[in-house]
Amino acid sequence: MKITDCTWGTKTPFASIRRIVQTRKEIFRVRPGLWALQSYKKQLGLSEHERKSEKEVEQNHSFYQGMLVVIGNLRGLSTFVPNQDKNKIFVKEHLGELRTLQEIPKFSHDFLVKKSSTIDVIWFNNNQMPDSFFEVEYSTDMQNSLLKFFDLQDFNARMVIVSHESRRNELKSKLEFNALRDLKKRVNFLEYNMLVKQYEYEVIKTSYTFSV
Repeated sequence: MKITDCTWGTKTPFASIRRIVQTRKEIFRVRPGLWALQSYKKQLGLSEHERKSEKEVEQNHSFYQGMLVVIGNLRGLSTFVPNQDKNKIFVKEHLGELRTLQEIPKFSHDFLVKKSSTIDVIWFNNNQMPDSFFEVEYSTDMQNSLLKFFDLQDFNARMVIVSHESRRNELKSKLEFNALRDLKKRVNFLEYNMLVKQYEYEVIKTSYTFSV
């Protein structure tokens, strides 16, 4: 939104961009929120019929982690991603450069802090207490994420599984397990397209100033 000598004549530039990329045959969607030129499809290794490589899965995962970090930052919250993910890329930046916390706050007992330090993205409030826990489930079994949430359920923080819409029912079925039923009213599902829209909304808000 800050390209030199480029002025948008609309207050909804992302909607305009989305309309353009959806109607131009030379552009295709890589994933929600990311588009590429057809001419680069083979060069990028993004054939629709090819099995996703481990590297591609990792890139998709870090892409949504990055969106969550940026949203948290724009909302004035402190953000943390696991140290093992700090060198992963979101667009052109490392996640470690995007997060505002280089070390996770000691908000509770050591074993609980250690447990939370592997969660994909955490937002912290001004008191350095967890505001929201996010687990991005691109291809792995979300039961592992739910077990992390189970251990952290005593904290007054949102718990969110971020995934493709097709996995919403999978989450519902997991939460029917006796061991996880306590999480049924705690865990929310956020699908990728909605995350992209929230990201766009937060970026747009920072692009305009209003006077009264």
